[in-house]
Order: sequence, then C-alpha cells, then structure tokens
Amino acid sequence: MPKAVNVRVTTMDAELEFAIQPSTTGKQLFDQVVKTIGLREIWYFGLQYMDGKGYYTWLKLDKKVSSQDVKKENPLQFKFRAKFFPEDVSEELIQEITQKLFFLQVKETILSDEVYCPPETAVLLASYAVQAKFGDYSKEIHRPGYLLSEQLLPRRVQEQHKLSKEQWEERIQVWHEEHHGMLKEDAMLEYLKIAQDLEMYGVNYFDIKNKKGTELWLGVDALGLNIYEKEDKLTPKIGFPWSEIRNISFNDKKFIIKPIDKKSPDFVFYAPRLRINKRILQLCMGNHELYMRRRKPDTIEVQQMKAQAREEKQQKQMERAQLENEKKKREAIEREKEQMEREKQDLMMRLYQFEEKTKKAEKDLQDQLQRARMLEQERRRAEEEAARLEAERQAALVAKEELARQAENQKKSQEQLAAELAEHTAKISLLEEARRHKEEEANIWQLKAMEAQGDLLKTKQELHMVMTAPPPPPPPPMYDHMDDNSDSEENTSTHSADLPTEGINDHRNEEDRLTEAEKNERVQNQLKALTSELAQARDESKNTQNDLLHSENVRAGRDKYKTLRQIRQGNTKQRIDEFEAL
Repeated sequence: MPKAVNVRVTTMDAELEFAIQPSTTGKQLFDQVVKTIGLREIWYFGLQYMDGKGYYTWLKLDKKVSSQDVKKENPLQFKFRAKFFPEDVSEELIQEITQKLFFLQVKETILSDEVYCPPETAVLLASYAVQAKFGDYSKEIHRPGYLLSEQLLPRRVQEQHKLSKEQWEERIQVWHEEHHGMLKEDAMLEYLKIAQDLEMYGVNYFDIKNKKGTELWLGVDALGLNIYEKEDKLTPKIGFPWSEIRNISFNDKKFIIKPIDKKSPDFVFYAPRLRINKRILQLCMGNHELYMRRRKPDTIEVQQMKAQAREEKQQKQMERAQLENEKKKREAIEREKEQMEREKQDLMMRLYQFEEKTKKAEKDLQDQLQRARMLEQERRRAEEEAARLEAERQAALVAKEELARQAENQKKSQEQLAAELAEHTAKISLLEEARRHKEEEANIWQLKAMEAQGDLLKTKQELHMVMTAPPPPPPPPMYDHMDDNSDSEENTSTHSADLPTEGINDHRNEEDRLTEAEKNERVQNQLKALTSELAQARDESKNTQNDLLHSENVRAGRDKYKTLRQIRQGNTKQRIDEFEAL
C-alpha cells in the first residue's frame, strides 16, 4: 500500500493536519478542508503553497497534490486563503465562517501594509477589530492596558504619530465604547464594509509592460482589469470591466485581451514570466465567473444558504436579546440589593439614634425625679419652719393676752406693763415678719415643686411616646427573580479562455456605488473626528508615497468608485489607445 503523505493546512484561525494518499487530487484535499471547517461558500477560496523556487502559487484542483511542485517538507505546507473577493461583502458573504475568514485575512493585509490604509481609517477599523474580539467594552473587565499586547495598527501609522502605546489605546478604547451592543459577527462585517472601500482591497497586482515597453501595474479584481502607473498603486489610470471582455489568452509572455466591441483593437501587454500569465489567466477566469454569477438570479443552493443565514442571525439576535434581558434583570437585582443594604444601614443608624435618645430621656427623667425629691424635701422643711413660727406667734399672742389680763387683774404699774407690752409687741412684729418671710419662701418652693412636677409629667409623656412608638419598618424581603505554480512549464505556452456575458443583468452597477463613509453619516463623522484628532500628533516628515497619493486623492474629491467611473469613460478603443500611449 502506498505510503500516506502528511499535510498541514493553515487557515486564518486554525491549523489542520491530514494524511493523504499519493493519488489524492487538489480538489479532494480542498473538499476535506472545507468540510472540516464547515464552509459552504467555497468559490472564493483556494489552497496556496510555496513551490520549489520560492514562489507562492495556487494548488491546481484537477491535478494530484503529489504531481505539483510543492516545496518538499514534512508535513507539506498549505495556506487556505481567499483567492477571489466579493464586490460587496454585506450582500454576498452569507455564512459567518466566510465573513470571519475574510475579516481575518483582510485585517492581516492591512496590518502588514500590503493594503494601504490611511491612519484615521486604521484607528476606526482597529476599534471594530477590538469589538469583534472582546465584545462590549466594560470598565470593570477591560482595565487600562488591555490592548497593549494587541497588534491593531500598521507599524507605519504608529511611526507617523507621536503617540505612546497607552495613548493609542485610549483613542481606540473611546471608539470601542461607541460600538456597545454590536454583535461580534456584526463588528467583523462593519470592518469589512469599510475596508472594501480601500483602493488596494482585493486587487492582485502584476508587473507588465505595454508595447512601448513602459513598466506598469495590471490590477485584477472583482470588477475588472485596471492599469496603474508604476509609482501609484492607489489610483488606476485606465479600466476595463469584465462585461467588456470576450476572450483572454496568452502566448508565452504576451497576454491578449479581446474586447466585445469588435471595432476595438486587442488589448495587449507583456509579463516578465510565463507563470505570471498563467496566474493572470486563472484570476481573470475566476473573477469573471463570479462577476457573471452575481448578475444572475441566485442558485437554489445560495437561496438556501441565505435563508439559513437569516434564520441563524434571527436566532442569535433573539439569544442576544434574551441575554441582554437577563443582564438587565441581574443588574436590577444588584441595584435592589444595594438599595436594601443602604436601607438596612439607614434603619440600623435610626435604631441606634432611637436607643441613644431613649437612654438620654431615661437619664433626664431620673435627674428630674431626683430634683423633684429634693424640692419636695425643701418644701416640707419650709412648711415645718412656717408651722413652728406660727406656733410661736400664737404662743406670743396668748402670752400677750395673758399679760394684758394680768395687767388688768393685778393692776401692775403702768410703766412696767407698758414696757412689757412694748417688748411683746416688738417680738410679735418680728415673729410676724419671720412668718411672712417663711410663707413667701414656702410659696417659692411650692412653685418650684409645681414646675418640677410639670417637667416630670412632660418627661413621662415623652418617654411614653418613645416607648410606645411603632418600631422601624423591616427591610423589604429578598426575591428570587425568575424570569501557478512552478506551474512546471508545460509543453504548451499558449492558453485561451472565452468570457461569455450572455444572460446577465445590470453589467455596470458597480460604477454607481458609494463608499461606506458616504452612505453612513455616523462613519463619516467618526472618520472626520479621527482625522482632526490625529493631525495634531502627525509627523509629516514620515509620510510615505502612498500617504501623499491618498492626500492628493482626498483633496481632489476622488474615491475608489468615482475613480472607477472616470477611468471607464469613453469607448473601449479610446481606452486601449490611452494604454498604448502610457
């Protein structure tokens, strides 16, 4: 039995290892990969490998893996990557796995600067990438420093601005907060919707020359073929939509494109190597096929996939709404617990104050009782003294009467009697005065005693009110809330492919497209704010050629789709003549 061959396939987020037979074809390996990762939108993807000469190329699906010039390693190394790009990610990418693979691959090309991205767009895209990875921003979970180990911006952008890592994090975190409530899958799609408006997005560039020998770039993408000057990959100068091309072929290094307009001459250019022409032909055929498919009614399979994707999205939205509802309930319970704890502390404080007030009232009562007892004793002493004085007064009166009687009876001498009478009269006056003084004193003590009695009664009433007041209300009950390739040079160096255009609708609708920033006012405002903010920290001396080209395009009011309309103006012959004149 033939010995199995080990292969390792690296997707954007996983490594897969298989053992294949020497007879296994590229398609069989490809089918095994897409089945393993659950991918159904297979038409965008391919298996890439490095050949024996160090060039990356795409695995041919109709040939055995072992017959292709894959670099000899154990295991054999392949990358599973997007080979073709959609025109509009929001309309065409159906499965979440497809969106995720595109998101990760596009993000990698932007961070590596393979695709030029201006600084303000790079920061906005970074905030969507953070939302896609971390979900909603939470102050408790996402502490300062949570982004320091993440690669979120192209190195070029960081070097062009006088900002520390912490300052970059602060800016990205502000925009991360803006995306609160957005599903991770939706954040990936928002990232792609903005990224697809970048001039270099989805473009494969090839070195070519026209008949004059001028070095140029040929750009092959989802919408057609574009010609770029050598020093400017951002702004194409001439464009040919797929709907204008009926046949493409090459003979050795000469590449020939035949327009549908039979009056137009052939569009001819030269590539430096035969393998380049083979890759160009493959990409043209694949992109043209997808261009045509998008302009025809969806197949039953695509209709089913879209219906399933809608159902899955609705289910996720329902689950998200349920989770949000449960989160709100938990937060409400937490708030209620905190409220109850505050009320408990308040009640305990009030109870303490109540107890202190009761103790004070009891002490005041005891003091007043003691004072009342002392006043009562003083009153009694005053009364006793007044009684004693009254008794003495009565005794003096009796003595006076007795003396008078004796004076009369015994007829004492007038002088003696007068003297005795005067003496007793003076004594009586003194006793009268002392009695009145004591009576006044007794009255004073009587008034003080009555006041004390009143205070005592009032204190008893207050104490009674305190003791009989209803107790503080208990805290509310706690509820449980329910709720190609070495393309080893083949025998023939001539290849040709017809590109039929029958039966399609709306050939050139892409020329009427608007960028996401034009369609979405929120994105437009975010980009304006970022541009203004970053300008203050920008080091203009570190601008690259692409930065200068981009700035010029912005000043001139050009964007990807306006440029597309402009470079396709005039008939095919005029544009071919322009190409030859470059």
